[in-house]
Amino acid sequence: MEGDKASSGCGSLVLLNCFVSMFGNRVRIALKRKGLAYEEKPENLADKSPLLLSSNPVHATVPVLLVGGKAVCESLVILEFIDEAFAGSGEPLLPAAPCARAHARFWASYVDTKLPQCAARVWKSPKGAAAVEEGKKDLVAALKTLEAELGAKPYFAGDALGYVDVALVPFAPWFLTYERLGGFSVAGECPALAAWAERCVAENACVAESLPEPEQVFQFVCGMRRMFGLD
Repeated sequence: MEGDKASSGCGSLVLLNCFVSMFGNRVRIALKRKGLAYEEKPENLADKSPLLLSSNPVHATVPVLLVGGKAVCESLVILEFIDEAFAGSGEPLLPAAPCARAHARFWASYVDTKLPQCAARVWKSPKGAAAVEEGKKDLVAALKTLEAELGAKPYFAGDALGYVDVALVPFAPWFLTYERLGGFSVAGECPALAAWAERCVAENACVAESLPEPEQVFQFVCGMRRMFGLD
């Protein structure tokens, strides 16, 4: 039973998440890929719950995975925890070979080093600001670098969804927002990467069931921009 897997050795699993969070939705994908039962508690990041603030006092943001009441924070750390703690459940996220594992960690770190900062300049800047164009340029460059690493492979790890795919694909629902606010097309700039994102959703129920609709993300961002006085 999924509930037995979730509780075996570690205790119950509770995910603190916001539905548009690419970082939290990584954890959703991993939990579903492993076939683990969990409870999700939605967070309003404009009015953070006492549970979130006490569980992640350093960064005070999602995701947090509560494992038998103990907090595991930071999305990539949580992915590796899930892969290790529930190694006997579902499919592995990281490859077995040490060099391949290091390679996957490098590219997941690249995603987190490059994409959020570039993307934030696109959606958190006033319309027409120089920061939007600069952010778009850097974002496209980062996506092209990732596309080059993907190459002709179906997935970053080869033939099946893996750690880097799980790290990157939750950004895909945000592509529409970046395009509308930045005035470009991800598919036009990076056709192979856009096709990869579609493949991840079409071929993996754990991805399809974990990601918000792009229009939902855009409407959420529009609300944030109004709150920030950007529109």
